Amino acid sequence: MKAAFLFGGSGYIAKFLLKKLIEENEFDRYYVYDIKNLKGFKKELKNGTISFIHTDVRKSIQVPKLELDTKKSWIYNFAAVHREPGHQLHEYFDTNVNGAKNINAFAESLGISNIFFTSSIAPYGRSLHQRTELSELYPETPYGISKGMAELIHQNWLNIDEKSRRLVIVRPSVIYGPEDPGNVFRMIKALKKGTFIIPGNGEITKAYGYVYGLIESISFTMKKKASLIVYNYAENPIVSLKEMTKEVKKELGYSKPTLQVPLNVLAFIAFFVQMIFKTIGKTSDIHPVRVKKAGFPTNIKPKYLIDNGFQFKYNFKASLKHWKEISPSDFK
Repeated sequence: MKAAFLFGGSGYIAKFLLKKLIEENEFDRYYVYDIKNLKGFKKELKNGTISFIHTDVRKSIQVPKLELDTKKSWIYNFAAVHREPGHQLHEYFDTNVNGAKNINAFAESLGISNIFFTSSIAPYGRSLHQRTELSELYPETPYGISKGMAELIHQNWLNIDEKSRRLVIVRPSVIYGPEDPGNVFRMIKALKKGTFIIPGNGEITKAYGYVYGLIESISFTMKKKASLIVYNYAENPIVSLKEMTKEVKKELGYSKPTLQVPLNVLAFIAFFVQMIFKTIGKTSDIHPVRVKKAGFPTNIKPKYLIDNGFQFKYNFKASLKHWKEISPSDFK
């Protein structure tokens, strides 16, 4: 049996991949491991195409007894604590590092030869210069450090038997798309309301990736033969934050004005907003750390994909059109 094991398989990106794999009949069975229930696959769960296993990757993972084609089966590690800020320092390491160790042990026990790991651009750290897969890693945050450590842990698994094992690591930029829970959709909603503020002059480069493009890149790299592939995912080319806002307003017909405010002023305001919310015992998405992150460039180049002929179908304008076509309810 050719099987796929998706850890963190109930998450945003994993569900898009799961749908794609099923549509293309890539595997015979799909095993989803997560602490959150899997939603949206009732038919497949009922007919046994998908099996859901409630799992905490911070702990030892129970190994099923299965007859597997270990050379063609794949493990996908999407399990992560990622929101910054939002967690205690140790939580990033408990999940991201221990999860990688336990998933390696799971792969060893079943004898599976292929692991796909979703890392992040966070291990690159902050830089005003463009980063490619050849750039040094200088992680600065618990999330970035823990993701960098997880990459090394999976590479240790590969090094044990590099001739017969394969490891693909993707470092995605900000991912967005239908039912998007992240920053890009928050920006779109704020532009609709007329409450979005551009930090600084808006000319900074913020790398982004459309979820459908990311999924296509996963299929693309899985078909390669190299034992180790490490690649960035961002659309190519990318446009500035200011240009992104213009494209959103033009494509979606939003006409309310957009303000540009110096970053230091925004961080100062965010600090006092956070203090007020703490005083009344509530939380707010307006946080100085997030404001500073919004104003700092993430100029990420997907050099591996460019060099290997990957077709980028979704520039920012094209992705908005596609998103609006397949999920119009997101914009009502």
